Amino acid sequence: MSNYNGLVGTELSRFSFTVERGKIREMVLAIGDDNPVYTDTEYARNMGYRDIIAPPTFGTCMDFWGGQDFMTLCLNLKINPLKVLHGGQEYRYLGEINPGDKIEARCTLKGFADKGKMHIFHLETIYQNQHGKTVLVSLSTVIERK
Repeated sequence: MSNYNGLVGTELSRFSFTVERGKIREMVLAIGDDNPVYTDTEYARNMGYRDIIAPPTFGTCMDFWGGQDFMTLCLNLKINPLKVLHGGQEYRYLGEINPGDKIEARCTLKGFADKGKMHIFHLETIYQNQHGKTVLVSLSTVIERK
């Protein structure tokens, strides 16, 4: 299928994720960020947060542990996983993500372009907390080489 424009706007996945203090700690250790706002509750509260907060790339953690895996994404987009490149990632934080939050996420195909030797897919994932507030928007670009 070379014309994906008819799929633009389609929801690709929906998932739930409960934020655990341990997952925040694992992510902080993985990225090597020693900012105490991610690990010290008292420090985070003194900085004006409800509790420790998730680090900037925590959306990736939620996707890996709660969302569709890479092969499912390829199946949903009908693309060859052996020809896929990660073209980009952007996170827009609109609120805090704290331990105990119950996140509902929806991933949608927001755009498609056929660029000769590449298919370029623009995905948007919206993450809402248990209060229905959007706390994070993730924009990613997936490239399939032809």
